[in-house]
Amino acid sequence: MSPAKTTEPTSLAHHARLITGVGVAWLFDAMDVGMLSFIIAAVAPEWHLDAVQMGWIGSVSSIGMAIGAVLFGMMADRVGRKLVLIITLLVFSLGSALSALATGYAMFMGLRLLIGAGLGGELPVASTLVSESVAVEHRGRSIVLLESFWAAGWLLAAVISYFVIPTWGWRVAMVLTGLTALYALYFREGVKESPAYLANAHRKPSLWQALTDIWQAKYRKATIMLWTVWFMVVFSYYGMFLWLPSVMVLKGYSMIHSFGYVLIMTLAQLPGYFVAAWLIEKWGRKLVLATFLAGTALAALGFGLATSLPLLMASGMLLSFFNLGAWGALYAYSPEQYPAVIRSSGSGLSAGVGRIGGIVGPLLVGSLVAKQVSFGWIFGIFTAAILIAVVAVLALGRETMGEDLD
Repeated sequence: MSPAKTTEPTSLAHHARLITGVGVAWLFDAMDVGMLSFIIAAVAPEWHLDAVQMGWIGSVSSIGMAIGAVLFGMMADRVGRKLVLIITLLVFSLGSALSALATGYAMFMGLRLLIGAGLGGELPVASTLVSESVAVEHRGRSIVLLESFWAAGWLLAAVISYFVIPTWGWRVAMVLTGLTALYALYFREGVKESPAYLANAHRKPSLWQALTDIWQAKYRKATIMLWTVWFMVVFSYYGMFLWLPSVMVLKGYSMIHSFGYVLIMTLAQLPGYFVAAWLIEKWGRKLVLATFLAGTALAALGFGLATSLPLLMASGMLLSFFNLGAWGALYAYSPEQYPAVIRSSGSGLSAGVGRIGGIVGPLLVGSLVAKQVSFGWIFGIFTAAILIAVVAVLALGRETMGEDLD
C-alpha cells in the first residue's frame, strides 16, 4: 500500500475527531446560552422581575464573556489552546450547576458572570485551534461546520426548555447543563494541541505587546473591521435572540406555545450553517459574511414588523438561517487576520469588544419594552446595526480564502 493511501485515512480521522471534539464543547456552550433565553422567561414571574432586570441577566452574561474572551484569548497565546479550552469548559459547566442552587436574583447574576467568562473564553480559542489545525483548502468550511454545533446546542436547549422547564422547573435544566463538566475528561485526551502554537510556543507576547501588534499598520484595517463587525453582530444577536421567547409572550402567546414556536425557528439555524459552509470555500469569506449579514438585517426588520403568527414564524426562521450562517463565516474570518503569535489574542480581543455589544443589546430591549416602544422600532435598530457591519466588511475587509496560516 502506498504512503499516500496509508496517511490519508489518518488525516481524515484526525480532522473528524478535532471537529467533533471541539464541536461538542461548542454545543454545550450554545446549550447554556440558548437555554438562558427560556430561563429568563421562567424566572421573571418567580422573582417578580421587571423588563429592565430581565435585560440585565443577558447583559451580565455578556460582561463575563467580554472578560473571558480577552483574558483567556491572551492566555491561549501563552499556555496553549487546548489547556485554555479545558479550563473554560470547567468554568462555565460548574457555574451552570451552581446556578441551580441560586436563591435569588443577585446570586443568579453573580453566577451568570462566572458562566459568561467561561463561555466568552472558549469560543474564540476553539475557532483558533481548529483554524490552525486543518489544511488551508478545508479551513473555512471546518470553522463553519464547527459553528453548526452551536445550532445543535440551541436545538437541544429548546428541547430541554420545552419539555423540562414547564414540568420540572428551570433548576433541573441548569443541573443538566452543569453535567457537561464531565466532558473535559474526554477532551483532555481526545484533542491535540495546535501545530502553529507548538511551533511558536517560545514566543509569549505580553498583553501590551498583543494590543500594540494588532494596531500595527498592516493589521489596522482588519482590527477596525473586526471590532466593528463583532460589536454590531453580538449587539443584535443577544438583543434579539435572548428576547425571542419573551417577545412571543409579550405578543400575546402563552409561555409553552412561545417555547414551541422558538424551537421551530431554531431548526432553521442548521441549514443556515450548512449553506454558509458550502459557500465559504466557493465565494470566499468576505462575500459570504456580507451576504448573510444583509439577509439577517432584512429578516430582523420583518420579524419586528410581523403582525401574524405565519409572518412571525417565517421571519424568525429566516433570522435564524441568516444570522447563524453569518456567525459561522465570522468565526472563520477572524483568526485569519493575524499571525500565530497573536492570533488567539486578536480573535479574543475582537470577541471581547463584541461582548460589549452583548451587554448593551439586552439592556436596550428591556428599557425600550418598559417604555412600550414598538417591536418594529426595536428590531429596526438591530437592522441598522447589522447594515453597519455589512459596510465595514465590504469597505475594510480583505479576502483570506486560500491563504496559508503560519
